[in-house]
Amino acid sequence: MRNFLSALSAIAFLAGCSVGPDYQRPDLDLPEDWQDQAMPPAEQSKDWTEWWRRYDDPALEALVARATSANLDLREQTARVREARARLGLSEAQQLPSLDLQADATRQRTSQAAAATGPGGVGNDFRIAGSLAYELDLWGRLDSATEAARGRLLESAFTREAVRLSVITDVVTTYFELRAAERQLRIAERTVDSRERSLEIERARYEGGETSRLTLRQAEAELETTRARIPPIRERINRLESALTVLIGGSPREIINARRGSTEGTPLEEIRLPEGRPDHLPSELLERRPDIRSAEGNLMAANADIGAARAEWYPSVNLNALIGTRAAETGDLFSADARTWSIGGSLLTPLVDFGRIRAQVDTAEALKEQAEINYARTVRTAFQEVRDALTLYEAAGERLAARRRQVQALEDNLAIARRRYESGYTSFIEVLDAQRGLLDAELAVTEAIRDRFTATASLYKALGGGWSDDASASNDKTAETDEPS
Repeated sequence: MRNFLSALSAIAFLAGCSVGPDYQRPDLDLPEDWQDQAMPPAEQSKDWTEWWRRYDDPALEALVARATSANLDLREQTARVREARARLGLSEAQQLPSLDLQADATRQRTSQAAAATGPGGVGNDFRIAGSLAYELDLWGRLDSATEAARGRLLESAFTREAVRLSVITDVVTTYFELRAAERQLRIAERTVDSRERSLEIERARYEGGETSRLTLRQAEAELETTRARIPPIRERINRLESALTVLIGGSPREIINARRGSTEGTPLEEIRLPEGRPDHLPSELLERRPDIRSAEGNLMAANADIGAARAEWYPSVNLNALIGTRAAETGDLFSADARTWSIGGSLLTPLVDFGRIRAQVDTAEALKEQAEINYARTVRTAFQEVRDALTLYEAAGERLAARRRQVQALEDNLAIARRRYESGYTSFIEVLDAQRGLLDAELAVTEAIRDRFTATASLYKALGGGWSDDASASNDKTAETDEPS
């Protein structure tokens, strides 16, 4: 017994010696600043976790709230977080001893020839015992498996946050596209009304002999050309309403029954453009972007898998103990003579496996290399998205200002063309050209306003706005009760 206890002490001393590599975040060449000449001013505010509220549009806020609770992609990711948490719980439980209660009742006939001592015959065998089993984690295999499960839980949780941020951004941008299309429809309908009045004037002038039939036909053609612009705009509105209904988790009935005006909100020109941006340095983007954190969680899991694979080369030691009672009659089960116990251990070590473990280690190391490449690619993509969002943000502002100046110039041009036509200095074709140019410019202004809003949303997303690490951590504990309604 003394030798046995000494052996257990030596084994316990070795327990916990990990053979896996320690995790280190890859060293990346990050910029020191954002080159602020293209950036809106930085602003420290907790409100950036809900940046869409800065547009001050209750309809938009309601859509985002529904999307975050009912979007199907987001609900699927929530279920995956629960799965990853359950797998982590299983891995942690495997590091602890298992205690089982066993009860057996057997009636059997033992042959005379097989009986080692005494006569054979029919007899009973009753047993009640508690058994304890425990695997000593000598080389950190179980600990590495738990670290891998923890990394995959982080990956799943941050993936959910990345999907949530993408869904919110998609809702915001689709909403602005819908508001822009509705504004273009109003402009087109207003222009049709104006063309109808112009046609009535030209018809009266024609009947009075003041203008030619050609001019009348030109006015009629221009009216029909303007009317032809309306159906494509309405079709786009219907498609955007369907897309928005899907984003917010609408049912098939809601998708089919979606109709124009069902998502009425603040007109595009009345929505407030937020000012400022999250105050984060480039190095903080590694912590602020959930997709980067998700990729790092995957890398941590792959690194831990190497340790679990390498540990298979070393002996595994299992301890077991049993205590209980065993008797031929049930009445004797709890007597002193029926007591039984055992304690022991087993050691299993690989001798010849024909390269199986080597292949597992090579696979784990290759997967880690892939995870490192994916992490680096995710970081580079994130900085590319920031740069592209900055370019779009700056260009959208410049384009909107230029389009507004263009509209002002074309309004003056149309007024001059009308006066010249009414005074007989020019033909009606100049008026038509000025009208077409003004309509195109007004529609382009709407697109520029839309692009300005969507560029802002893209910038907030690229900079990691819209979520917080604290919120992600609390979600990691409460996602089981965070069922979408």
